[in-house]
Amino acid sequence: MGVKGIPRAARAYIGCAVLGAGAAVLPALLPGAATPWSTVALLAGLYALCELPARCRLLGRATGGSVPVGTGSFFPVLLAAALLLPPAAAALTALPGSLLARVEEPPAAPRRAWRAAATALAVWAAASTAEALNCARVLGHGPDAPDFPYALLPAGGAALAFCLVLTALDGGIRATADGLPLRAAWHGLLGRALAPHAVHGLAGLMMAVLWRSTYGPVSALFVLLPIHISCWVFAQYHRERAAHQATIRALVQAVDIKDRYTRGHGERVGHASVLIARELGMAEDRLDVVRFAGILHDVGKLGVPTRILRKDGPLTPEERRIIELHPEYGHEIVRGIGFLGEARGAILHHHERMDGSGYPYGLRGDEIPECARMVAVADAFDAMTSTRSYSRARPVPTALAELERCAGSQFDATMVAALIRALDRHGWRPAVTADETPTAGPPAGNLPPPRGTGTPGRAPDPAEDTRSRRRA
Repeated sequence: MGVKGIPRAARAYIGCAVLGAGAAVLPALLPGAATPWSTVALLAGLYALCELPARCRLLGRATGGSVPVGTGSFFPVLLAAALLLPPAAAALTALPGSLLARVEEPPAAPRRAWRAAATALAVWAAASTAEALNCARVLGHGPDAPDFPYALLPAGGAALAFCLVLTALDGGIRATADGLPLRAAWHGLLGRALAPHAVHGLAGLMMAVLWRSTYGPVSALFVLLPIHISCWVFAQYHRERAAHQATIRALVQAVDIKDRYTRGHGERVGHASVLIARELGMAEDRLDVVRFAGILHDVGKLGVPTRILRKDGPLTPEERRIIELHPEYGHEIVRGIGFLGEARGAILHHHERMDGSGYPYGLRGDEIPECARMVAVADAFDAMTSTRSYSRARPVPTALAELERCAGSQFDATMVAALIRALDRHGWRPAVTADETPTAGPPAGNLPPPRGTGTPGRAPDPAEDTRSRRRA
């Protein structure tokens, strides 16, 4: 896509940002400006050097392929420039590195121009804020020690100004390029950026103090070592997380291909399970595991013959017993995937019932793992509220009433109550999970008829076919 593929409003917005950046750096270029070119060149070169490995594949491989791809990892260099230089000169230091930084999607030229302009304006705002807060005086110089804790004020102000300007500009480009409403374009940007930029501000202050000390600019380079190490750790974390997500996606796609009549069911069960967990105050570090449990709860279908899953007409007792093995098949499939943790127990036990009449082991009450009890409720709720080729969706209030009716005997009442509270706050959007529209004809097969159909205190088992209900 060329420049013509960028919406006109976005092109105008980028043009205004470039003009603004030009106006910001112009005073440093005028004759008699007394710009400290040696400092500008050192900081600009340092920032460009930090960003270069992400752009250059050869350098990226030389550093183990772990250099972070996105911009922002080395913003402390720019914030140090904002504390050390006049605003126009500080803005200049952002240009080479921003223009060299890697671009993930075309068109590259306008994206680089936008990034350079936005970063230069943010650095200019940070330097102007630091100058207004008498940064040069409190930072000290040579043998004069910095005036702590007062030096934290200009550093914090500079980091905040940098963050505000950058997020405001980013929200604007999202609104003009993607056509988002302004509120949606800016939503969440500032909250996600504040903490990282606060850390960048402290690192920039350390660089600036060392730069102005008797040890000189070379000592400031030592600050980059922990920055690079933190970037490496961060990149490793994201690489590992991406591998986890790829594993989950591959398993989910395999299940969806084999049982196309419940496509998307796993993702919705994962979402509903997380709603329950959040309502119960579960720690954030467990939420991913709960989501994985919901997404993969039916992965054992991969071990069930396709002819049984898609069989038309009633299942034989033998076929029913085979399908009831799917939780154990699922547990065997994921047993070696260490990052799933307690999700493996949920996959094995999500068809257990509170009264002990479930399968595969007939556990009862608190013997059933907590995560499995969450997934059981989420699974039944989605099965009842999703339109499939063989059954129409029930309204959400009807499904919730059914869950309440079966709470205590089939489902954990605490989990049911948590789901009801969560849906009161967040709502629910049921979806069609089959390619066909609902019809009154026979289903193309699924899982065995529920053992407790028509029995008080039992909701439909989401792993079981509903054709027996239609025959009745």
